[in-house]
Amino acid sequence: AASGTTGITAASLGLAATATATSSASAGAAAVDTIDITSASVTDIKNYIKVVDEALSQVTSAASSLGAVQNRIDMQSDFVSKLMDTVSEGVGSLVDADMTEESTRLKALQTQQQLGVQALSIANSSSQSLLSLFR
Repeated sequence: AASGTTGITAASLGLAATATATSSASAGAAAVDTIDITSASVTDIKNYIKVVDEALSQVTSAASSLGAVQNRIDMQSDFVSKLMDTVSEGVGSLVDADMTEESTRLKALQTQQQLGVQALSIANSSSQSLLSLFR
C-alpha cells in the first residue's frame, strides 16, 4: 500500500503469489477488518478472500467447540442436580427408617419399664400382705 494508506498489504499479510491457506492463517481474524483493497490486484483480492474464508472457518470451528462444551456442562449440571436429589431422598429414607426403628425400641423399653414398676408394686404389696398376717 502507499505510505498514506492505513490498510495492510499482501506482503504484510504474508500473501505472496505463492501463498497458501496456512500462511494466510497467520494473518488471523484481526487482519480481516484492516484489509485495504483499493490498490489490490485480482490475485491479492483472491488471497484476501482466502484470509476471510479462513477466519470465518475458525470462527465457525470455535463456535462449534463452544456449543459442544456448553452441552457437556449442561449435561453435567443435570447429572449433579439429579444426583443431589437422589442422595437427599436416600438420606430422608434412612432417617425415616431410623426414626421408626428407634420409636419402636423406645416403646419396647417403656413397656419393660412399666412392667418392672408393676412387678415392684406387686412385690411390695405382697410383702405388706405377709406382714399384716403376722400382726
